[in-house]
Amino acid sequence: MSSVVPVSMLSEAFHREKALLNAHSVSTLPILVISPHNQCNCRCAMCDIWRIREPRQLTPADLEKQLASFRELKVRWVAFSGGEAQLNQHIFVLAGMLRREGIRITLLTAGLLLREQAEEIASNVDDITVSLDGPPGVHDGIRRVPGAFEKLAAGIRAIRRLRPDMPISARCTVQKANHLALCDTVQSAKELGLTSISFLAADVTSSAFNRSEGWSSDQQSRVALNAQEVEFLGAEIERMIKDHYREDRVGFISEGTDKLRKIVAHFRAHLAQVQPVAPRCNAPWVSAVIEASGDVRPCFFHPAFGNIHEKPLMEIVNGAAALQFRAQLDIPMNPICRRCVCSLHVPGSGK
Repeated sequence: MSSVVPVSMLSEAFHREKALLNAHSVSTLPILVISPHNQCNCRCAMCDIWRIREPRQLTPADLEKQLASFRELKVRWVAFSGGEAQLNQHIFVLAGMLRREGIRITLLTAGLLLREQAEEIASNVDDITVSLDGPPGVHDGIRRVPGAFEKLAAGIRAIRRLRPDMPISARCTVQKANHLALCDTVQSAKELGLTSISFLAADVTSSAFNRSEGWSSDQQSRVALNAQEVEFLGAEIERMIKDHYREDRVGFISEGTDKLRKIVAHFRAHLAQVQPVAPRCNAPWVSAVIEASGDVRPCFFHPAFGNIHEKPLMEIVNGAAALQFRAQLDIPMNPICRRCVCSLHVPGSGK
């Protein structure tokens, strides 16, 4: 019996594979996260980015080469993340280049440089999200920078003097050091005059945030919660819901009640009390992350599939590696997705 596969069968398989990959091409990429600089000026307990010793940053020339792709992909929103984006000496040139393209700019920052850069931020940024880990003592302890809370507060006041209506929100990473202080964190955010606050669980299992080899169980235990602490966290979140929600409507706290309770479930899953459940997410179809090295990732947690120093973004996100990744990604079953703490879902877009 012949073992030769008929040409017609090979052709049919080829066209099926091509159709599958084409189904996962992207014509629009409305959201980009760009890390303009790879270092940070905090020493946070839940992140190892501060350990990076070799500085890298994106330049205006790097960005100029990608603007045609941004236009073609109809990018509408760029979040400057980090490291600390404000360490990039060209940050406001980059912001100006993007805003001239009609792109909204969000600055994600620890806030230590807000006051000294207040005028440039007020002129070149649309909105800000600051990291807020708790009331002053808790925040400073997690950031491991003396006076970090007051520096953040002074920066917010400086920007408010220049642009009183500028949206400035907070993001709190829930972990061992602040799991009993979430209600106090909400109160601190209000006292700082912030627009809103959101919460997410600390990531302790991925290779993101300069943890290429991951964390040991001992390192994880310094940030993750033990069984008793998870119970305390559950009670703290229920108290926060009782005090700040009415009829489950989102208000000053950005998440709905179900999302807040999933933070407890995340830490329960880490303790193997429950199975991890992937959040609803279509990030790889509607967004990408560009790192200071030029690497392009589908999100913070999955491996890079290209580099902007080698190809335009349009070619990267529709290249063979990216198409294959999206075609094979089963979010509910993927082990990285099931442990995700920072998902993105754009309704009516992508998968």
